[in-house]
Amino acid sequence: MIEQTLTVVSIKGTTAHLEAQQKQACAGCNGRCGSQVFSKLFGTAKKTFPYQFSVPVVVGQRVTLALDDSHMVKHALVVYMLPLVLSLGFALTAAGVFSAPEWLQIIAAIGGGFTGFAIAKSRVKSLRHDIKVIKIHPISLPLTQIDGD
Repeated sequence: MIEQTLTVVSIKGTTAHLEAQQKQACAGCNGRCGSQVFSKLFGTAKKTFPYQFSVPVVVGQRVTLALDDSHMVKHALVVYMLPLVLSLGFALTAAGVFSAPEWLQIIAAIGGGFTGFAIAKSRVKSLRHDIKVIKIHPISLPLTQIDGD
């Protein structure tokens, strides 16, 4: 199970929009590694995730959600391997069956890659994740010092 704690940023009816806390790629390199350079280049735009709760939540409340990681492996295989396999399959078919010249094999490989991408995109849209609420954290009130305490 992959777990993530998110914060409720807005509520519309029974649907709450959740936002994840951004994590540093690593804390040990002080911004000298490649992943921190890429995060600076591509910005830090925060994305929200809509989720429909059966219990009421309020803005600012933290929620821990879990995702079954077996789905992630299946999705990764479809998204990454299908275009690659179809690209190689189309190129080998063009070379072996049709005895096509090299430039047609390259075009067939590109066509196979795009076909695999289109199939993977349509399959990923139809897949649904099984997301479970692990914990709804209570809202903590900020502590302030009162004069005389």
